[in-house]
Amino acid sequence: MARIEQETMGKRIARLRRDKGMTQAELAERLDVSQPVISDYENDVIKLSGETVAQLAGLLGVSADEILGLEKSAAARATPIKNRRLYRQLASIEKLPKRDQEALLRTIDAFLTKAG
Repeated sequence: MARIEQETMGKRIARLRRDKGMTQAELAERLDVSQPVISDYENDVIKLSGETVAQLAGLLGVSADEILGLEKSAAARATPIKNRRLYRQLASIEKLPKRDQEALLRTIDAFLTKAG
């Protein structure tokens, strides 16, 4: 299988961890390693064993193939948003602090509940 992305395995792990809203310390605790070890994984200093890749896949909710870069992420396979304005706004929301994102999501949820 050919690699899909040019992203390194470490960069993929960091992105997937952030996508899950996890800190390096939280991931380290769940893997029963120290935070500097996670940093070394993410910076491609330490090569991962197959067992570690499997554990990470489970913790991050992705396939081992996705961590290895052999498969596109579920987000990349998803149907893209066709409304460009909506897409730009969603991209802007992702840049906001987590607290502001949560406030916006609660507002959207409340609006959709009333509308539905």
